[in-house]
Amino acid sequence: MSKQREKLFTDFPPVTTEEWMEVVTKDLKGADFQKRLVWRTNEGFQVNPFYRAEDVEGFPALENLPGQFPYVRGTKKDNVWYVRQEIDVQDFAEANKKALALLERGVTSFGFRLPKNALSAENMEILLRGIAPDKVELNFRTCISRTAEMARLVVDYVKAQNLNVMECFGSIEFDPFRKILKKGMDEPNWVEKAVELVQITAPLPRYRAISVTGNRMNDAGAYSYQELGYSLSYGNQVLSELIENGIDPSTAAKKIKFEFGVGSNYFMEIAKFRAARWLWAEIVNAHKPPCAHDCDNKAVDGTCRCAAKMNIHATTSQFNQSLYDPYVNLLRTQTEAMSATIGAVDSLTVRPFDETFETPTAFAERIAVNQQLLLKEEAHFDKITDPSAGSYYIETLTDSLAQQAWRLFLKTEETGFYAALKAGTVQDAINASADARSQAAANRKEILLGTNQYPNFRETVAGKMEDKESHGCGCGANDAPTPLKKLNTKRLADAFNALRLATEQSEKTPKVFMLTIGNLAMRLARSQFSSNFFASAGYDLIDNLGFNTVEEGVQAAREQGADVVVLCSSDDEYVTYAPEAFNLLKDGKELFVVAGAPACMDELKAAGIEYFIHVRSNVLETLQMFNEKLL
Repeated sequence: MSKQREKLFTDFPPVTTEEWMEVVTKDLKGADFQKRLVWRTNEGFQVNPFYRAEDVEGFPALENLPGQFPYVRGTKKDNVWYVRQEIDVQDFAEANKKALALLERGVTSFGFRLPKNALSAENMEILLRGIAPDKVELNFRTCISRTAEMARLVVDYVKAQNLNVMECFGSIEFDPFRKILKKGMDEPNWVEKAVELVQITAPLPRYRAISVTGNRMNDAGAYSYQELGYSLSYGNQVLSELIENGIDPSTAAKKIKFEFGVGSNYFMEIAKFRAARWLWAEIVNAHKPPCAHDCDNKAVDGTCRCAAKMNIHATTSQFNQSLYDPYVNLLRTQTEAMSATIGAVDSLTVRPFDETFETPTAFAERIAVNQQLLLKEEAHFDKITDPSAGSYYIETLTDSLAQQAWRLFLKTEETGFYAALKAGTVQDAINASADARSQAAANRKEILLGTNQYPNFRETVAGKMEDKESHGCGCGANDAPTPLKKLNTKRLADAFNALRLATEQSEKTPKVFMLTIGNLAMRLARSQFSSNFFASAGYDLIDNLGFNTVEEGVQAAREQGADVVVLCSSDDEYVTYAPEAFNLLKDGKELFVVAGAPACMDELKAAGIEYFIHVRSNVLETLQMFNEKLL
């Protein structure tokens, strides 16, 4: 069969890049190739419309297999990942009951959030009863002030089970800079606490003790290169401080865990995880961690290659979750889960689709677990490692993203990550990205299905929303706050959510009437565009097949009690139709809108027509203006 394939390909002469470009240039008919076909990403580099083998020559992944340094293709030969479920522990017995039920449903990892005032050996025993630490990945988090106490309880519990500690996996999720990123409060003793946690967890070699929380940056709206570049600087700062404080470089590296968010930019997210492993491997390797074992995974000079393996936990993004049409969150989290697992993460949490407006229901949590099981049991994603390897596009994305992240890493290293946090440069950069993405969403350059594109205008959520209690531990609430900057906490859809809620909670829902007339194709296209536009504010839409005269359309609009009348026709016909419709409506209460940006727009504005909607409109600002006038 292979010989037949070789013969097949020899029957076709090779095509050079120059020949491809000749065809592309001809088809462009004089249009600029760079402007028409080259995409400028938010990550700061350009993406071409096609790639060839010559574009990826010398890339590190092409010479490696999965499990080989620098781990672009994964840190292990298989692609088995832990299916993780988060459990916010209020009652230890109930949490245990829930965990045992989840084990029967395919969960293989837990993220326990423990209350700081109920930490005890007895409660730890209750929580983990019936859960085998050598079969299930166990991760624990609590208030930063009690993390060391919790770590001791975990270590004592696991050691008491008389198991092979090399088969027990998990983590104590201590985030040294959580207070700064989340609350804007300094944590000056973070180095001492990090060293202490590494020492406490030393009896459990496979338990990570420090969490580099890139997912916080992702949830705040960071671009992929920012999440990656800052996370690497974060990790290197922790690694360097641990080594300077007497921790063996190999041990220090093996105690660090990376938590990344995963967004909806499908191929970019795959590239992010591949680039992350590659760059972290190079950073750790620069510290020359010694290998204390006689194994086959060390460099010629004795440098430990295992220490350079990045441990990645991924969580689907919070930033792009929507309040309205929450089932679309299922679509987002499914593609995000695919990116993460194709990118070979070690464990994955899929957020429940309803968490934006309520405490996740049992149904939503079950679906979130099933989304991962679907990828394992039906799509067989765990049966092949790094299927994206060799793809010219993804290999190029991996290299380009790595270069951008590395530049940011080097820039941040000039002062160090901690100093950059105290100066606010990290927070400013990420918050600026969040603002830019929100502006892009307002202009529909960044699409949120069900929110700013194809929304269900009949949907209501006000009655479903619950006042969720804050899950913060309150640590430092009574302390004098240090005036440091913190990360953005708003979601991308929040401004549109506020718009819809204002409409929903008003006494009257505005009616938008489509006055369709003239050219069939243009009136249909513009009525669909206009319906989609106004539906983003939750207005009641009245579409029509078409009218023979403008007067007939205006009369029908008034019979329907329209608050907004949108003229939908062709640019050429607006010259006649728009002034006629405006004159018939100007003495009424209706707002008159022209769908499009016709060449005669200046003349129409001079005639008194004020409102136009088109593809260059700021959807959010325009609808906020209509809300002010109509609600």
